[in-house]
This record gives sequence, C-alpha cells and structure tokens, in this order.
Amino acid sequence: MAELKCILWDVDGTLADTERDGHRVAFNMAFGEAGHKREWDVPTYGELLAVTGGKERIRFDIDRGDMHEMPYDEIAGLHARKTAHYETLIAEGRIPLRPGVRRLLEEAYEAGITLGVSTTTTPSALDALIEHSLGPEWFDRFAVLAAGDIVPAKKPAPDIYNYAMEQLGVSPENTLALEDSENGWRSAHAAGLKCVVTVNDYTRDHDFSGADLVVSELGEPDGDAVEVLQDLHTLDVHHVKLSHLKAIMHD
Repeated sequence: MAELKCILWDVDGTLADTERDGHRVAFNMAFGEAGHKREWDVPTYGELLAVTGGKERIRFDIDRGDMHEMPYDEIAGLHARKTAHYETLIAEGRIPLRPGVRRLLEEAYEAGITLGVSTTTTPSALDALIEHSLGPEWFDRFAVLAAGDIVPAKKPAPDIYNYAMEQLGVSPENTLALEDSENGWRSAHAAGLKCVVTVNDYTRDHDFSGADLVVSELGEPDGDAVEVLQDLHTLDVHHVKLSHLKAIMHD
C-alpha cells in the first residue's frame, strides 16, 4: 500500500486556464508585433495544443504552410516576445488560478506533502504565474520547479517527471501527478505515476483511458459538485480533496 509523499503539478490548463486567453493571445500579439499576417483563433490553437512546446508549435505551423519559413533564431525570438506578452497578461490579473487549486495546494503543503511543478512552459512564464497568481511564498513552497527545455524530450515523453522525481529523491510509487491534457497524462503514465486530470474546454474530449480520476475541475466545498468523467477508484467526489489523492495512492 503506497503512501502519498509528493504531488507534481502541470501548469498550463492545470494550475490556471492559461491556454485560450493567455498563451494564444500572447502568440497573436507577438505575431502582429513582428509583422506576421497570422492569427491563431480558438479552434486553431486547440489543434496546435497537440504539439507540446511554444517554439515547436510555431515550427509545426510553418511546416504545414500556415506561416512563412524562418530560421530557429527567429522562431526563438518570436517565442521570447510571446513570453513577455504572456507575463504582462498575468501581471494584469487576467489569468486567475483554476477553482480549487489554491485550496488543494495549501491543504497538501500543510500536511507536509512535497510539492513540485513539472511543465513544458518556460521558466519565466512559470515564475510570473507563481508571483502574480499564487504569491511569492510559493517559490519556497515548491520543492522543485521543472520547466521548459530543462530536459530534451517534452511531454508526452516522461522526461520532465523523471527529472523532477530525481531532483526530489522520490519514487513513482509515492508520487501523484495533476494534469489537464492527454499528452500530460501520457507523460505521467510513462513515468509510472498515478494521475488526476482536470479537463478544460480544449482537452475535454482527449483520451484519458487509464487515468485514476478525471474531473471538470478540482472544485470548492461551497461550490457546485464537480463533474466526474472517469473514476477508477469509486471515490465520492463533490470536490477533489487531499483525502481523495491519498485514497488513490492506497488503492
């Protein structure tokens, strides 16, 4: 019977609903600023989310003929400007945390659970989200911030989770992942982790076969009950609590 000792959090779509109204908007701002006649609308960005990583999405859009050819340095510069715009959006308070995120983080922290981040988002974008949406004290409360290009292969490869666990000295048997997408779930699964998925508009129809719990959001005690889309452990869930995560590990 495994004990829950560590929770690793994805960021985009999990901690905050950053994709549609954050990253997508920031990409379009960077495109316009650089003179590119390209705009990623909501459905297009949903398609591009199948590609993990911002620079990789630009490259994919080029390869399929929707943007003109450009060298890697130009792609990297464009992505850097996008990140700057994204950080401004966060600082302006336009990307709040998802329901239940702060509650569950604080509950786990107070219980002595090791907390970490495993994400493909850039370190500066992660820092901005922590600074403005969670609070600067969380730079110390997260025991590891594994982000961006720190590993060569991005999700759905397990590398970012393996790296985080190695840094923390924890084992997959005692670690649970919180994700929002199929690529994220596949990454966690490949690393040997149990996983709770909180879907969003972009990921609701993804294939999460095998994920331990799939819900519409983490929810709040005084709010409406969350929608449970998949539950391998027959949990009684109004909102996701630390006790649910412990039960998943024990099962």
